[in-house]
Amino acid sequence: MLFNTGAALLDAIVLAVVAQEPEGTYGYKITQEVRQVIELSESTLYPVLRRLQKDECLEVYDRECSGRTRRYYKVTSRGWAQLHLYESEWRSYSDKITGLFEGKLSDRSEA
Repeated sequence: MLFNTGAALLDAIVLAVVAQEPEGTYGYKITQEVRQVIELSESTLYPVLRRLQKDECLEVYDRECSGRTRRYYKVTSRGWAQLHLYESEWRSYSDKITGLFEGKLSDRSEA
């Protein structure tokens, strides 16, 4: 992707991916799903997961899978509230950018 992805957008994307699974999901699967939208390395993902956990947006638990332990991430109530805020802000932001590209900004003083 040509555009840089800031921390807030990464947080929003990761929360959206984790929120798709009611019981949570594990790191490798999160990486694979995020990569369908943006290019992301695991070395970038894990600090995002830790930050979201520190901010109480994600809870973490371990689960046995095929003889080994996987770390799962699940969206908390605080994480859901943050995700809804991100969704609202993204819609507003993307509408403005689309309007700019299409020459449809009605009142430039709102920006």
